[in-house]
Amino acid sequence: MKRDDQPLAAFVDAIARSLYTAVLSDALDEHGWRRQAFPPSIRPLDDERTLVGFARTGIYREVHHALADENPYELEIALIDDVQAHDVIVLGCGGSHCIAPWGELLTTASRMRGAAGCVTDGFVRDIRAIRKLGFPVYHGGIAPLDSRGRGKIAKIDVPIVCAGVDVMPGDLVVGDADGIIVVPRRVEAVVLENALKKVDSEQKTRDALLRGAALRDVFAEYNVL
Repeated sequence: MKRDDQPLAAFVDAIARSLYTAVLSDALDEHGWRRQAFPPSIRPLDDERTLVGFARTGIYREVHHALADENPYELEIALIDDVQAHDVIVLGCGGSHCIAPWGELLTTASRMRGAAGCVTDGFVRDIRAIRKLGFPVYHGGIAPLDSRGRGKIAKIDVPIVCAGVDVMPGDLVVGDADGIIVVPRRVEAVVLENALKKVDSEQKTRDALLRGAALRDVFAEYNVL
């Protein structure tokens, strides 16, 4: 499965239908990419929502005041206004305990522009409204804080670290109830191919187990567990 071999919407839909974070994590492990899963502290607002798209990044820094004559949301607004269909906004807050970069209004703007979701290691607010909008958001906590005077985007569309995971603009981001996986662009095709093969082997394993086969025998044949 290659991104450039089909329309982007079809590529995203194929991943959403066929793959999931656990099998992608396994496929990445096989290629030595063992640090692409976000930690379990980053959770979805809604376990029923899945997320597939491509990273648009922003990196926050802590601040302790906002100047009266500045717009502290300038880069934040620029990023959201430039969002395209299937983009995933990935916001790294560096483990801050005071930055809540995501809320209802950014969700509304992003959703109207066709974004696939948001991932942040910062906090999120307005969660009831976001859940009603049906927009996938993965977060590091819930808090009512405004980012004004607490955090400010320093750069957008640059390589970042979010929750300890390296994220490059354009990387494939997949999320479900198990968590978030980032597939680097340079290994995307081979990882997706291997993940699809493992899905097929898992299905054969499942079918054999449902027929009453011994786990030992099934594992010996398909090498999947």
